[in-house]
Amino acid sequence: MELELRHLRTIRTIAEAGSLTRAATLLGLAQPALSAQLRRIERALGGPLFERGRHGVRATALGELVLERARIVLPAVSGLQQEAARFARARREPERLRLGGTHGPLLGALVDRLAEAVPGATVTTRASWSERELAGLLAEGRLDFALAGTCGSAAPPDATQLVWREIAVDPVFVMLPGGHPLAAADEVELAALAGEDWACVPGDGCFADCFTAACARTGFAPRRMYETDTASCVHLVQVGRAVGLCRATFPTTPGIATRPLAGTPLVWRHVLGWHPATQAPDTAATVLAEARSAHAGTAARSDSYAHWLAGNDQPPPP
Repeated sequence: MELELRHLRTIRTIAEAGSLTRAATLLGLAQPALSAQLRRIERALGGPLFERGRHGVRATALGELVLERARIVLPAVSGLQQEAARFARARREPERLRLGGTHGPLLGALVDRLAEAVPGATVTTRASWSERELAGLLAEGRLDFALAGTCGSAAPPDATQLVWREIAVDPVFVMLPGGHPLAAADEVELAALAGEDWACVPGDGCFADCFTAACARTGFAPRRMYETDTASCVHLVQVGRAVGLCRATFPTTPGIATRPLAGTPLVWRHVLGWHPATQAPDTAATVLAEARSAHAGTAARSDSYAHWLAGNDQPPPP
């Protein structure tokens, strides 16, 4: 087996995490798969890179040597990719817009808006549940713009290198089965859902911690959380297996009632990101304006959000 850059990234992640379990979570792998991959890397390099113990892993002398080289090689390759992307971007004709986004209706709505606003551009998309992955793709020049989100006032990823601009701030709603006793309520107390199982889509920001903290403030801990894709979340709610967390712009869906949480204990801030060295200011301004218009359109199509805005004397999103 020949050593590749991804192997160096894996070694670095294991060292930084301090355990195979935490590293597997960060890499999105099962621990047995990561252990098998590490054994293959160690065979290719001629010896063990880490000592395993009850409290995690520690680099061996060989591991320290490899890590020292990785700290030089990986930033150098990343810098090369970014410089090459900026060079290619400056020469690219006709205009091409590579968009990334997390789950939700906003990415599709933005594509639709850009088709009218920039009719000559070729627009491509890439979806990910990970805001950090999208930030990395922006930094490497593999995406032009990314739609992401943060919980409340939390900073977007890689905020020192990338430009992030706010699109809108929405309350977080709860999805209930249509026959749920609280489905007809104007708003739902979080404490009233203490006995429920929950469903939500994954993410690598602080939203899960913020949700757990909000539950703790009302006196309970979530009994079970199903972390899965949007379609599976919807199914679990429709069949009554769980209640779900969603953005207020979640579209009206048969068999589901979306309701605001009393007191708005959680909010979601939509942001648009790009690398300042690869985007012209007028292009960034156009995409940001269309993203805000796309959000306003998705908000208008959500009956429950429109009702909440009217009841709280809030103007429609700009």
